[in-house]
Amino acid sequence: MSGHVKEDYGIDAPTAVRSLMVIGLALLLAGTGARLALRHDAAEPSPLLLMFRSGLPAGIACVIGATWMLLSSKVLKHRVARALLDARQWHGNEQVLDVGCGRGLVAVLAAKRVADGHVTGIDLWQARDLSGNHPGAMRANAEAAGVAGRVTVDTGDARSLPYPDGSFDVVASMTAIHNIPGAAGRAAAIREAWRVTRPGGQILVFDIRHARKHAAQLRAAGAVDVRLHGPILLWGPIGWRFSATKPG
Repeated sequence: MSGHVKEDYGIDAPTAVRSLMVIGLALLLAGTGARLALRHDAAEPSPLLLMFRSGLPAGIACVIGATWMLLSSKVLKHRVARALLDARQWHGNEQVLDVGCGRGLVAVLAAKRVADGHVTGIDLWQARDLSGNHPGAMRANAEAAGVAGRVTVDTGDARSLPYPDGSFDVVASMTAIHNIPGAAGRAAAIREAWRVTRPGGQILVFDIRHARKHAAQLRAAGAVDVRLHGPILLWGPIGWRFSATKPG
């Protein structure tokens, strides 16, 4: 199938994108119509027309926001994912875990770097976080990329990973941990990532809002060579990426 089916990594926060676009277009139409009506109406303008005209800047902002989110999902997040993985000097035989893998962008990119290794992706598959978020979509992308034989797909919670201590050389996560409700839940996910990382292994994370706290948590747990990069603007909120090494 490789070479015949194109990889598709979906649209992040699809409901937000759709809502912004619909509201933005509605405001643009109403605002443009009001401006035209006011131009041709010599009488005292009605408050309703003035209100519709005032919504034009908000409509433009909504459409720009939706367009930026689409661009982030379809182009920019691919660049950030590659930069995230470039933080490691790969040997080609690593065991890799992608936490909150979604449709498999990071997992597939990692699988291309580990010809003699293996990548496991795990997720709860919430469609509100990513369009078409389903194990089958990740398997289809791995197949399209020609790495299906090096990729395993699991279902599970980042706060309680179903793997023994020290199972992976690399634990990666991209734009997933912030979706976990509550600071305690996010801290639990970071502890689990640390637990399943082998001594000498690395944790690679890109996330929005809380990434610097995650890096600080790992540093407090004993991580070394913690490197933080950002700010990085994707979708809307500011994000950061970092790498951290578990001492050998």
